[in-house]
Amino acid sequence: MASITEETSEKKTVPTLPSWLRGLRWYHPVVAVLLLIYPLLATDFWIVQIGAQSLILGTVGLSLMLLAGYGGMVSLSQLTIAGLAGYLVAIFGNAEWPAWLMLVGAVSLATLAAALIGWISARTSGIYTIMITLAISVAFYYLVLQNDPIFNSFNGFAGIDPPAVFGVDWRAPLPFFYLTLAVVALCYFFVLYLSRTPFGLALQAVRDNPRRMSSLGFNVIAHRVAAHTVAGAIAGIGGVLLVWQNGQISPGSVGIGPVIDILILTVLGGLAHPVGPFIGALIFILMENFAIDLIDRERFNTVIGAVFLVIVLFSPDGVLGLWGKLKSWLAKQSARNKADQW
Repeated sequence: MASITEETSEKKTVPTLPSWLRGLRWYHPVVAVLLLIYPLLATDFWIVQIGAQSLILGTVGLSLMLLAGYGGMVSLSQLTIAGLAGYLVAIFGNAEWPAWLMLVGAVSLATLAAALIGWISARTSGIYTIMITLAISVAFYYLVLQNDPIFNSFNGFAGIDPPAVFGVDWRAPLPFFYLTLAVVALCYFFVLYLSRTPFGLALQAVRDNPRRMSSLGFNVIAHRVAAHTVAGAIAGIGGVLLVWQNGQISPGSVGIGPVIDILILTVLGGLAHPVGPFIGALIFILMENFAIDLIDRERFNTVIGAVFLVIVLFSPDGVLGLWGKLKSWLAKQSARNKADQW
């Protein structure tokens, strides 16, 4: 009896990891070290146009992954939210607002707009959600295109630079990359943590069976609107970084093409895990920059469409799904080899 009591007490005293650490995997510190070293070895083009842009577009895709992967809501308005935040940064910057107020105001208003979009679309599902959010994106595109007093119409805004803080030129490639990396890492690990919170688990249950969750007393609409709000904040942060990286914003930045690009790169990488949009963004950016060496620039959409179809055809979960299938196949082969040895 004494030994059983001792074993039980030992089991009770075994420390457990904090909830925010349980989502970490072995590859997280490896990728973190590689990303920290990367800009020290790369040229300015690879630092900004490949590295930073992949991280930024991946962040906007991360907001879509949160909605589609965990909430079952495919929204085509995430780039619109990012574009709204970018426009607000430009407008507030021209009004000479303080840097902190400019950033807080832009992200907050973008988040509020996302909550409104969520309130409108949360009562629908499937193709209806896609069409509503697409209609909102098209409406915003024509709003900025035809509104000269506020959005400066066709010309948009140029010369948008990050504010000078701590005497650092954040527009320079190295500081901008590390600034982007820090902000993106916070967004990534926040989504990873959120997926394991009661809200995240309830959101995934709403995705799988909304009727049952409603019968259990959960407010399905409130969970969906809250998910849109959180995703809008992440998209808004991505929009601020994107306008700083490009140094300008115009109606073309929020057109239908870029809206669809976010959907493509997110599905391409995989909706099953927050890392998927970043993988998809890297593939997309590499193809966008180097496909011109193989084909005409005008045929890029054909190439990315073909790659998208091939990957989705063999794996609906994107590149992450292909990796999962490869690991499963290797495990089966290993098991067969062991069985043959016996």
